[in-house]
Amino acid sequence: METLRVGVAMPDPPFNGMPDDGGLDIDLMRALSEKIGATVEFVPYDGADFGGIFDGLGSKYDCVAAGTTVTPQREEKATFLPPYVISGQALAVDIRRLPRVTSVDDLEGLTIGVQRGNTSRPIAERLVADGKAGAVRVYEYTAIRDALSDLSTGGCDAVMKLVPVLTELVKPVPGVEVVQRGITIEDIAIAVPRGDQVLLGRLTVAQAELEADGTLQRIRRKWLGNPYADQRLTAH
Repeated sequence: METLRVGVAMPDPPFNGMPDDGGLDIDLMRALSEKIGATVEFVPYDGADFGGIFDGLGSKYDCVAAGTTVTPQREEKATFLPPYVISGQALAVDIRRLPRVTSVDDLEGLTIGVQRGNTSRPIAERLVADGKAGAVRVYEYTAIRDALSDLSTGGCDAVMKLVPVLTELVKPVPGVEVVQRGITIEDIAIAVPRGDQVLLGRLTVAQAELEADGTLQRIRRKWLGNPYADQRLTAH
C-alpha cells in the first residue's frame, strides 16, 4: 500500500501535539490518506525557522500539514490545496502585568514575541515600523512556550500567533490570556510540492469529499469547538 508522508511541526495545538498525539491535522491527514487508499506517516520537522519545512517537500515528505497559512512567499515553494480552516492572528498578554493591553492598539513601547518563520512576524514588524509597538523578539519555532512564560517575567510583553493555536497554548499558563482575535484573515491549507498536479488533484478531491460527507465538520468541531471552515463565523 502507498504511504503518504506528512511533514508536521510541533508543538502546534490543536493541529497537533494534543493528548495521545492527536490533533486536527492528525485526524484530517488520516482521513485523507484513507480516502486515497494510502497509509499515513507523520514526519516531524524540528527546524528553528518554520519556513524551512517547505524545503523537505518531495524529498523528506509528500505534503505538509502543520496549521500552515498560505502566503505569496510560501507559494513560491509549494502549491496549496483549498483551505480547510480560515482563521487569523491573535494577541496574548499576562493580564496581571499588563491589564491595559486589550489589542494591538495598546502596544506602544512594548515588545511583541513571535516565532521565526511564522506569519505573525511581518505583522509585528509592521506595527513597530508604524510606531505602534516598541520591538519584536523572535523566538525559535520550537520555543513558543518560552515566549509565553516570558510574558509574566517581562522577557516580552505580548505574543502573536494564530487564534486556535494561541487559545490552546495559553490554557496552562497562569495569568496569560488571549485579549484580541481576528487581527488578520489567513487561509490554512495543506501544501504539496510545486508541479505535483497528480497529488494535488488526488488530495483536493479527497478533501472535498470529506467536506461533503461531514467528516471535516466533525473534525473541526472536535478540535475547534465548531464545524465551520471559516472561524470568523464563531463568537469568541
